[in-house]
Amino acid sequence: MAVNSSNDSIHHPDIPIGTRCFMTRPSSFIFFAYSITNILLLLPVCILVLYLGLQRWRRHRSTSATATTSHSDSFTYHMVTMELLGVFGYTLCCCGIYGDHVNLFFVGFFLWSFNWYGEIFFHILTCVERYLAVVHPVTYLSLRGERGIRIRNISIGCVWLLSSGATGLSFDTVLLVMDFSLLIVSLFIISFCSLSVLCVLIRPGPGEQGGDRERVDQSKQRAFYTIMAILVVLLLTCSGNLVELYLCVLSEDIECVLAMSLFWFNLPSSLVLPLLFLHRAGILACRKNNT
Repeated sequence: MAVNSSNDSIHHPDIPIGTRCFMTRPSSFIFFAYSITNILLLLPVCILVLYLGLQRWRRHRSTSATATTSHSDSFTYHMVTMELLGVFGYTLCCCGIYGDHVNLFFVGFFLWSFNWYGEIFFHILTCVERYLAVVHPVTYLSLRGERGIRIRNISIGCVWLLSSGATGLSFDTVLLVMDFSLLIVSLFIISFCSLSVLCVLIRPGPGEQGGDRERVDQSKQRAFYTIMAILVVLLLTCSGNLVELYLCVLSEDIECVLAMSLFWFNLPSSLVLPLLFLHRAGILACRKNNT
């Protein structure tokens, strides 16, 4: 990319240090490949999730039935909406980098950062919801009524507000400390909730023998493997983001290439909740033929 003399150049010296890795030639190619893959995978999945959610809403409205959207489904709907903003942000970032327009890049970076923060918060809420459902089922049942819906809606509103506020400060280098802190806190909460759920699921239930694995309920096994998959994906993503933030601060060529390569660890985290939603909806269910 040629260095322009205008203030709109992507090589402007006032570009924050945390975003300079996006501008170098080797790492920008990696980011471009990641963005294209992200768009091709996330866009159809997100549209399908929102389409199924709209169908459910129309079905309840036509039958005059009370909508019973679960907390996890509500978190997924809002997270998918943020993912669509992130997809648009990736597009603008790529256009800004290869079109040499810093303002366009910053708009895309703003949308992508907003999605990044929201994704972390919604993963935390989903893990806390799963923790209450399995470890404290009585408390969870009491939150399925109007009081629980009110708490859920307030939590979702706080996620949007916190993501907007954090994104507005995302160009301040000092905020990198907050990003590190947020990743560490989310890593702790997600690990605690997920491991607590796993401990309950592998514990023998009433009437079960501890060593008799063949008598373990199939739904309990499915829940165990689902939680294990989510835990591995989120631990991988949070750990990769911690290393990525550190490398972006260094802003050297080799470190930038490594940092952009770690972006690929975010893809499973973006897909896990929408794919689980589609699996619950029966879209991804595997049907076994009876022999």
